[in-house]
Amino acid sequence: MVPTRDLLAPLDTFERRHTGSAAAEVAAMLQAIGQPSVAALADAAVPADIRLPRPLNLPAASGESAALAELRSIAGLNQVYRSFIGQGYYDCATPGVIQRTILENPGWYTAYTPYQAEISQGRLEALLNFQTVVTDLTGMQIANASMLDEGTAAAEAMMLAHRVKLGDSHEASVFFVSDRCHPQTIDIVRTRAQPLGVTVVTGDHRTYTFAGRVFGVLVQYPDTTGSIHDFAAFFEQAHAAGALCVVATDLLALTLLRAPGEFGADVAVGSAQRFGVPMGFGGPHAGFLATKDEFKRQMPGRLVGVSKDVHGNPAMRLALGTREQHIRRDKATSNICTAQVLLAVMASMYAVYHGPEGLKRIAERTRRLTSLLATALRSAGATINAEPVFDTLTVGNVAAVRVHAAAAAKRINLRVVDDYTVALSLDEVTTLEEVQTLLACFSESAALDLSSDLRPLSAEFGRSTPFLTASVFNRYHTEHEMLRYIKRLEAKDLSLCHSMISLGSCTMKLNATSEMLPVTWAEFGKLHPFAPAEQTRGYARLFADLETWLSEITGFAAVSLQPNAGSQGEYAGLLVIRAYHQSRGEGHRHICLIPTSAHGTNPASAAMCNFKVVPVACDARGNIDVADLKAKAAEHSANLAALMVTYPSTHGVFETAIREICATIHAHGGQVYMDGANMNAQVGLTSPGHIGADVCHLNLHKTFCIPHGGGGPGMGPIGVAPQLVPFLPGHPVVPTRAASPISDLKSQIGAVSAAPFGSASILVISWMYIRMMGPDGLTRATQFALLNANYVAQRLEKYFPVLYRGGHGLVAHECILEFRPWKKHGLEVEDVAKRLMDYGYHAPTMSFPVPGTLMIEPTESETKAELDRFCDALISIHGEMAAVASGESDKLNNPLKHAPHTAAAVCATDWPHPYSRETAAFPDAPTRAAKFWPAVGRVDNVYGDRNLVCSCVGMEAYAEAPKA
Repeated sequence: MVPTRDLLAPLDTFERRHTGSAAAEVAAMLQAIGQPSVAALADAAVPADIRLPRPLNLPAASGESAALAELRSIAGLNQVYRSFIGQGYYDCATPGVIQRTILENPGWYTAYTPYQAEISQGRLEALLNFQTVVTDLTGMQIANASMLDEGTAAAEAMMLAHRVKLGDSHEASVFFVSDRCHPQTIDIVRTRAQPLGVTVVTGDHRTYTFAGRVFGVLVQYPDTTGSIHDFAAFFEQAHAAGALCVVATDLLALTLLRAPGEFGADVAVGSAQRFGVPMGFGGPHAGFLATKDEFKRQMPGRLVGVSKDVHGNPAMRLALGTREQHIRRDKATSNICTAQVLLAVMASMYAVYHGPEGLKRIAERTRRLTSLLATALRSAGATINAEPVFDTLTVGNVAAVRVHAAAAAKRINLRVVDDYTVALSLDEVTTLEEVQTLLACFSESAALDLSSDLRPLSAEFGRSTPFLTASVFNRYHTEHEMLRYIKRLEAKDLSLCHSMISLGSCTMKLNATSEMLPVTWAEFGKLHPFAPAEQTRGYARLFADLETWLSEITGFAAVSLQPNAGSQGEYAGLLVIRAYHQSRGEGHRHICLIPTSAHGTNPASAAMCNFKVVPVACDARGNIDVADLKAKAAEHSANLAALMVTYPSTHGVFETAIREICATIHAHGGQVYMDGANMNAQVGLTSPGHIGADVCHLNLHKTFCIPHGGGGPGMGPIGVAPQLVPFLPGHPVVPTRAASPISDLKSQIGAVSAAPFGSASILVISWMYIRMMGPDGLTRATQFALLNANYVAQRLEKYFPVLYRGGHGLVAHECILEFRPWKKHGLEVEDVAKRLMDYGYHAPTMSFPVPGTLMIEPTESETKAELDRFCDALISIHGEMAAVASGESDKLNNPLKHAPHTAAAVCATDWPHPYSRETAAFPDAPTRAAKFWPAVGRVDNVYGDRNLVCSCVGMEAYAEAPKA
């Protein structure tokens, strides 16, 4: 009989939809593991001395419909005014076909980073298109596949210039930034420069005199006031002084303006937000960075390149893999792990949909309306930019208070400058009626002169070169064709729509529909990040809830929601630690201890803070070598700044010495930074604060259900202990928190992301997840994560040994399987990864943290049936491997070595293999019922890096060339 309490619970209780298996299946899994219950399993796996003394103090679980209704009421607290604030954020029209078939489509938003290229060709093509859009419009030779936002892209450009000009030198140096750059960009550049000892000088580029060792300059084009400058002469001076030239620019403006690459720029950065991506109170948006070919190996982030597969067909993959953090660690070009893939895909499709002529028409219309307004304002006695403008006007000689009041009465926001000056930016969706309304805010008697001609841009400003000439930008301009193109690309990518993606450390969780629905609500999507506080009370409530809930879950005193990626969270957490030491007169502390098993972003982040990385050994069981840790902590006691540690360990084990480890660091004056990558094994059972950490970043795109989006967006907020609260990130435009007894805000570090609350619009996903799960559901999710991982480990142990186990022979939420012994038979772990594609699966994390292994994290939402299907696939592959080892199968011509098998290869007239076509394509019953076909055969990465092609123009040339 169903208990009355359960019978009266909401019928749409979410927790039972989120955790995977039914009671009978759970019982069978527990029996296989040898545990009586999921609670008993958690008790055995998690050390008793770090277990929480009480349940989480969170609101009780809400049903799906009730949670949506509650969030709808919170959204109603936001007031959606028409925004003309500009400053890097603009309203735009997201084409319905892009919103419905990409932004709202789990086939796009649940995919993983395209590290397995053969089952990621759709996203890779879209990203190649994005790179082409950026290189064509900026006039640069190579662009990456997106950055986190414009401000951080500018900071990365500064770092690139520093590497090119100064290498690893930390001698006194100067980076000049025009004071006409957006204020949030200037602040982020200052934040990034300070730990490295770089002096940021701001001023007017027209009067700046180069002095000292200037390695780079940054200007805005058009600038934040709207003016367009000719930087050619200034860039000549900069190059003569030995500096690289960086331009922060606007892609829509560049359809009409001379490309930065044509007047001396070395790097171009910016945001693709206005290419069809809602403002979303600040994000997520795809930033971009483009540069000259000679600097490609210094570029941060990811780069999509064209290569070929084993059949000689063009195939895309992530290029220049040697820049990956797990290889170069503290020498990596950046700490970026999460990009903004989903948003870059949207922006690229916006360019495909409109094509070059459509984009130019949008830009010309925007410029025409701006010109009409400028002429009328000037006639009314206001002063306007002396230089040419595109879409932004800085209007002087006006009573600003009166103008803003008149605008507010019409539910319009303008940019606040000073008592006599107002700025405004027009955009794609501006109408002639709105321009007339704007004019009336300044002068009731002024009128637009629609008969006036628009002056063409002069030669030093106007664009004379074509762009987006590749066929992809000139073919899909009807909705039918656009829809089919998007769906063709989608069909090439494996996502959570198809099967479990069991990547260790990456936590590919269920992205529930109810969590995703609010993302596109207008009350969240159409707000400008710098809108007045009285219009954003709904967001304020959302942030307050999340900060409170995440503080409770982590055991910390406060949380900052600003970092818009896990890498940004790492960096912000270390900056906070650095500022704390400086406040105590201990700025000399610069040693950061990092276990050798740590994720590669850890040492890369430490290097960005100018910390010296000292590796700590791990023992044979994968745990931190406590003796080595104590010795190095003692050796560097006077200068110890921090320990970066992941918990459970990167090896998937709850280390029993974690409290002793934290105490050791504290005893030597350091702070403990905990990487939140494995938080899915902690929620409700233990917490970073309870364990003894001082700061932890949270991957909301992992533990708290924000989708990976094919490699981004992400969010990486940080939680901190009381002593670190005063140093949490600030923002130059919008305050991120109120002063309190803990913090007077004077000690805050600068901004780490362009928007004050990072990618705010996707925070609704984590809010919905926590609200629907409640404290019991969150705890049960963690228990099920442990259950599923241990079940997989138990089923596969006799085929592929589990490398590391903790207490009672259990793993945490993930396990590492050993494949290295097969190397003597000519079989590599990569062969297993590629063969899994034939079974319809994405490979688990390959060769990290241990080369020649697979790290599997099934998450709590997978059912026993799906876990068994995955395990059966690996067991079947084990049989194929055994056949090679015994000589039954040819050592080179076997299903593993030729995986993955494409439909074209299987259907070809010639079949040069001793195994059957059925074995190749349909190795088990599930593949016969529902087959996912890899789009290309195994990709040749070496060829691609030796023949680097990073645009769709090159892709088309390759495709048309005769095969060798």
